[in-house]
Amino acid sequence: MRVINTIHGLRAYLSSIREQRMTVGLVPTMGAFHEGHLALMRRSLENGDCTIVSLFVNPTQFGPKEDFEKYPRDFNRDSQLAADLGVHALFAPPASEMYPEGFQTNISLPKISSRYEGEIRPGHFDGVATVCAKLFNLVQPQRAYFGQKDYQQCVLIQRMVSDLNFNMEIVPVPTVREPDGLAMSSRNAFLSPEERTVAPDLYLALRQAAELAEQRERSAAAIKERAIHLLSEEPTIKVDYIEVADAESLEPCDLVDRSTVILGAIRLGSTRLIDNILLK
Repeated sequence: MRVINTIHGLRAYLSSIREQRMTVGLVPTMGAFHEGHLALMRRSLENGDCTIVSLFVNPTQFGPKEDFEKYPRDFNRDSQLAADLGVHALFAPPASEMYPEGFQTNISLPKISSRYEGEIRPGHFDGVATVCAKLFNLVQPQRAYFGQKDYQQCVLIQRMVSDLNFNMEIVPVPTVREPDGLAMSSRNAFLSPEERTVAPDLYLALRQAAELAEQRERSAAAIKERAIHLLSEEPTIKVDYIEVADAESLEPCDLVDRSTVILGAIRLGSTRLIDNILLK
């Protein structure tokens, strides 16, 4: 596996790949790999000739009171995991390479980013959209792979790719879960042992809300209330939001009469967890 730290080095590597007429898949990450990341890499390796994984803890998507400094980092472990899978190149630039002095461009999708995670984390999705646009422009992959655990992020990136006419496909990959249902996330490492035992309650509450919909309950308010009620029974959980939204636009729904998604976010101590379930 080639480890690349500069944009110049990445372009040189990609030039040789294109000369061989190889298809390229991109897996954008912030490192701290878990099985969810590896599932994205495996999908890319199955679908194309060359898989490039970016490893960049993007400072612009963290708010001033968020966990940028303590975000888990273990480059040696991550690079070994990627190499063992057969990833062809790991692009791991420093912040100064991605955001050189004088950088001032920002990409914003205000309609999608104004709700849910965007409301709680102002500016977060601007940072996500901007860094992904840079990566797409640099790599120019045929496909890029994103986990559905971050459902709002997937919708936002798909909208940006469509709006800006990137000649590529965004491939959402289903959420990978622990045996007890907890969605795999790098931030799970911040949970205390006690919090870890409670963390699966988010998925269990969403699952029971989804089952209510599957029993032909059409009221979004009733479906949301089922999840909120279940979560309220655990005093250590603080609910940030539970919402039923259109699966494509993310507009809140009053009735479940189309493809919809139940989105949820909670706090356990200092750790935020997000999850979702699609209703079709």
